[in-house]
Amino acid sequence: MKFASKLAFLALIYAHKTSVAECVKHFGRSPKLLVSIASILVLISIDRVCAQTDPAKLTAAKQEVRAAIDAAITAGDLPGAVVGFWHNGQWLVRDVYGDRALDNGREAMTLDTIFDMASITKPVSTATSIAILAERGKVDIDAPVKTYIPEFTGDGRDAVLVKHLLRHTAGLIPDNAIQDYQSGIENAWKNLYAVKMQSTPGTKFVYSDVCFQLLGKVVENASGQPLNEFAKANIFEPLGMKDSGYVPAETLRQRIAPTEPRDGVMLRGIVHDPRAALMGGVAGHAGLFSTLDDIARYAHMMLGGGTLEGVQIMQPETVLKLTAPHKVETRADFGVISRTNGFDHHSSYSYNSGDVLSTAAFGHGGFTGTVLWIDPARNCFFVFLSNRLHPDGKGNVNRLAGKVAKMIVETCLPALPTRDPLAPVMMGVDVLRESNYRCLNGKRVGLVSNHTGRTSDGISTAQLLRRAEGVKLVALFSPEHGFEGLLDQAGIGDSTADELPIYSLYGKTRRPTAEQLAQVDCLVYDIQDIGCRFYTYISTMKECMLAAAEHGKQLIILDRPNPIGGVVVAGSMVDPGRESFVACHNLPVQHGMTVGELAVLFRKELGLKLDLQVVPVRHWEREQTLDQTGQDWVDPSPNMRSLLAARLYPGIGLLETTNISVGRGTDRPFEWIGAPWIDGRQLATWLNEQNIPGLRCIPRTVTPNSSKYEKEACHGVQFVVTDVNAVEPLVLGLTLATGLRKFYPEQWKAAAADTLLVNAKLRDAIVAGTGLKDLQVIFAADLEDFKRRRAAVLLY
Repeated sequence: MKFASKLAFLALIYAHKTSVAECVKHFGRSPKLLVSIASILVLISIDRVCAQTDPAKLTAAKQEVRAAIDAAITAGDLPGAVVGFWHNGQWLVRDVYGDRALDNGREAMTLDTIFDMASITKPVSTATSIAILAERGKVDIDAPVKTYIPEFTGDGRDAVLVKHLLRHTAGLIPDNAIQDYQSGIENAWKNLYAVKMQSTPGTKFVYSDVCFQLLGKVVENASGQPLNEFAKANIFEPLGMKDSGYVPAETLRQRIAPTEPRDGVMLRGIVHDPRAALMGGVAGHAGLFSTLDDIARYAHMMLGGGTLEGVQIMQPETVLKLTAPHKVETRADFGVISRTNGFDHHSSYSYNSGDVLSTAAFGHGGFTGTVLWIDPARNCFFVFLSNRLHPDGKGNVNRLAGKVAKMIVETCLPALPTRDPLAPVMMGVDVLRESNYRCLNGKRVGLVSNHTGRTSDGISTAQLLRRAEGVKLVALFSPEHGFEGLLDQAGIGDSTADELPIYSLYGKTRRPTAEQLAQVDCLVYDIQDIGCRFYTYISTMKECMLAAAEHGKQLIILDRPNPIGGVVVAGSMVDPGRESFVACHNLPVQHGMTVGELAVLFRKELGLKLDLQVVPVRHWEREQTLDQTGQDWVDPSPNMRSLLAARLYPGIGLLETTNISVGRGTDRPFEWIGAPWIDGRQLATWLNEQNIPGLRCIPRTVTPNSSKYEKEACHGVQFVVTDVNAVEPLVLGLTLATGLRKFYPEQWKAAAADTLLVNAKLRDAIVAGTGLKDLQVIFAADLEDFKRRRAAVLLY
């Protein structure tokens, strides 16, 4: 088909709303052609969005913005600005206002004006560099800072972790004295390493330039490159941010917006921050220069899950780690303060966002008059760039920037859902604490939990109940992997902790015994599930329900969100009569329920006479995954090391009882599969041809250091997620099964998958080489029936 004909066919697709997948299928898979198709589809997308935007409202918003900025210019708050607001494929605002220079002749502001970004350096350059290094295994944000800066030790500094620096909770002062920098860079670093601690790390939020100065050194020491060189090579150049960097060249000087005089000379191309200037213009907290279009490219990359125009600088999960909010402090005069690992989220500094973005938004401001906010939930970003200090150091724009954002959002964007956009998702244990433990008052409690049982601010449920007035904690019960979640063995014995017995429910018994429950009035269950049938924590819960019903004990479930979301339901059901510890009930592989909802379902369908109470989560919406709740990720078991692994687990874990490695004993469990007899290139190529939603596959050879194929080179496939929200783990797992059967009918022991499939018809179909669509038909009717059963017990 000639290209013109293909364009005509594409026009028909657009007109008749034929799917993109069908378009690709029709056109073939020529890379050059697919790029052309993608470009056209982007234009179509933009055209559709523009068509949906009310031109009158957009015009009104632009006029309102211009009037507000012009008034501020007249008042002397700033000489000029460049403002951009992008939403769903189009620029709602992309304009210039006033002048960039007033001294030595007026210069009009231009779209390509280069600004001193000040503290926007922190997230865009420094925190992003840390995130990239963490993805590469060169930085662990949970490690002490002294791991990367050995000189940063003593006097309480050993307890400061990298994540404390990222979140401004390190217990350090905002800035050290300028005199500390006036004897050369080497002495300046010595002085920074000796900065005194003001509070216990991780307990208080104090916005601190010192934190990010130290992070700049972490980047340098971990990468072997100065921060400016690392950021240039790994962020700016790959993303095409051609005007971004530190210590701008003299050739760019004319386009740079000046700030204010220092020692009688107007600063232009020299970083305004005096400490960064004395460090040679390169620092973790300031020093970056950039433009609207360059910052827009960065924002597009963040909205794209780490990828821009086919160039990936971070994995999607790395972006999530960088931007997920963390509660850092609660203050009586403000409420919950939350920061991400580098960005602001909700603090006294975030009013420059206009307080109109979603709870998923993250951003930052800069002292020189710069603002950046990115909102993945609303698919938009806001950039306000000014040199508000020019010419006399007296300007002020933070409230103006927030006002401008609010004007655009309220005029042009759909309204947010009608609930407090800043209300945090509360775990059941948080709600229990808020209620002053009313349902446990006067009772002897047996707690079924592990290391995942904790409040939103990190206090273990066991500690909480030990301290709770009117509650007597008398026993602990642990599931698979033990109370600390560190054990990975077939049987786990009983133990003690702080004079309390810990009864293992993954050893001699998997159900609490009459003897163990003799001194217990009420069992409390608080464990984070991951939303997959064969993850055994829900089996432990069911066994506790049966024991409580048998012995007349109350059972209270402290509910938690389903970390992979509460909407998607997928996979085969359990054959009648074949229930086991890895298939404890007639559920699909991915059930889309919380543990509280499952408990209600179990009680109903088993006909249990059980005093069951679910303490619900608050402010959770079913479509939210863990990264959208504001909660920390805690590895629920030794090999479940990330939310991405949990997302893939229902599909990849489904096959682990066969003779392939699913990554146990490697650095990425459930994100890679392999075996000595697999041809990784062959399998990866075929899997990519299947267009599995949300991911691509690359061949990778790994030698597991434990578990299956220990010390043996395994050739296989690494799963690279391109759109985490599009990933369908069961489609991935079943497609992988069909590929293994197709290419390795003798080597792959397909029938062994039945241990976790627990569905003979599906097992036989896989062994017979049945294709994906026909496999899905096998359990489609049962899945619809389950959805009806499930709908009756959903709590949220």
